[in-house]
Amino acid sequence: MADALWLLAVLGLLGGFDTVYFHEIRGRLPAHLPGLQPELTLHAGRSFIYVAVFGTLPWIAWRGAWAVVLAALLLCEIAITLADFVVEDQVRKPMGGLLPGERVTHTIMAIVYGAMLAHLIPVILQWRHLPSRLAIDLAPVPSWLRLGLSALAVGTFVSATRDAYAVIGFPRPLARWPWHAPGVGPRTPGPPQSGAAE
Repeated sequence: MADALWLLAVLGLLGGFDTVYFHEIRGRLPAHLPGLQPELTLHAGRSFIYVAVFGTLPWIAWRGAWAVVLAALLLCEIAITLADFVVEDQVRKPMGGLLPGERVTHTIMAIVYGAMLAHLIPVILQWRHLPSRLAIDLAPVPSWLRLGLSALAVGTFVSATRDAYAVIGFPRPLARWPWHAPGVGPRTPGPPQSGAAE
């Protein structure tokens, strides 16, 4: 379990970098609504899954039937990520597509996720044979790592809520904050291309 949590922490840091740098600073994705609504919908759904994973695995064992629930969440994450690979290529075309560094980051994240699953699946299989309950079970890792994963859960919740807020269509100026100029980002000089903004 310890190895799975270390890899989960690496995945969380990579995901945080991807979100802050590529999605917000470089891509300014919320400013490109409604064109990027399909991608942001997937991001929100996946992020809420990660909130549960980051927030519970360092502290709680998903035993019995709960192990099946956890496995289902992880499978949903895989399905969402595969869909995102296709959708982001389609909806980002008006913006010039994904940045090369973003695509590399996504690939590295997929590799780390696979390695994390390789260590986590045996644990889930052990939990499956125990009586069904969410049990307090502190993972054998330093307390700062447990707290760090919990902090990642909070940050991921903020990101998921931001994306969901934008997708639902609440007041657009707040959804786009701080990117007030729709369709204009540091990687798209000149006037916004067709379909990049409302």
